Amino acid sequence: MPSLFASYLRVYEPLTAFDRDRQSYWRRYVNEGRAVAPLEGPVRQRTAVIEALGAGWTRLPDLPDEAYVLETDDSLLVCPWNLRIRVAEAALSARDGVPSVLADAFVPPILAGQAKAVVEDWRSGARVLEHGVPRVHEQTATWGVPLRWFVLFDPEERHLVTEPGRRAMRYRTEISKARRRSSRALSVLRKSVGEAPITEAVEEAARWLEEFHPRSVVELDYGGLVQLLSDDTLADDDSTDLVANGLAGLSRGEAEEASAAYDKLVARWRAVQLLERCN
Repeated sequence: MPSLFASYLRVYEPLTAFDRDRQSYWRRYVNEGRAVAPLEGPVRQRTAVIEALGAGWTRLPDLPDEAYVLETDDSLLVCPWNLRIRVAEAALSARDGVPSVLADAFVPPILAGQAKAVVEDWRSGARVLEHGVPRVHEQTATWGVPLRWFVLFDPEERHLVTEPGRRAMRYRTEISKARRRSSRALSVLRKSVGEAPITEAVEEAARWLEEFHPRSVVELDYGGLVQLLSDDTLADDDSTDLVANGLAGLSRGEAEEASAAYDKLVARWRAVQLLERCN
């Protein structure tokens, strides 16, 4: 379920990435002025999910077909929410590693069964044969930004707004650039640290990007995290620089430089994560 204090990694695809029915739907959706702004989206998603699930949590509901939209001079790009599949995956994840008594209390077996069926149908079966491999266009991380996401962006791609009521921070880039950066990072990490958790995390992000149209746009949105950080903290945030410096240090064999950048980055975001425990 979307959290208010979360960051988001999104992919906006051109209409040509969708089948004919979806293209028509998204054109109508935009023409009718129904597209939701990223500042409003997380609250809208959270409200839609809670209202649809209801108090009983006994069924996996149908959820609105919504999206974020980017309009440029010559194209329209769409980032569908895919709420139904995301809720299904979240329901199954909530049961992982939890004793059955607790799992059944949080996610009743009937809901878990429906969630499993939805995920299996999404990833296989008739849907794949008819429409190709499905894509989840938005990833969410609560109380922080995964370090692997910063690999995909350049510091110059940052956009910061600190006006009251409109505070936001995001990075946005062409998917071709994000793919090249993740590929270079993977090469450096494999040579320097091998198959470590950070290498696997970057590889996972790179694989995810391969699912999308080559003319897509990738966006890292700090989302509700901007409410936890001051204007000065946001302006001074050099997380993308630290990741780039760390990778450059590894590529030159300068382990101390890479370690210093990594430690600073981890400490910065650990401080944000600890805010979750504040009362």
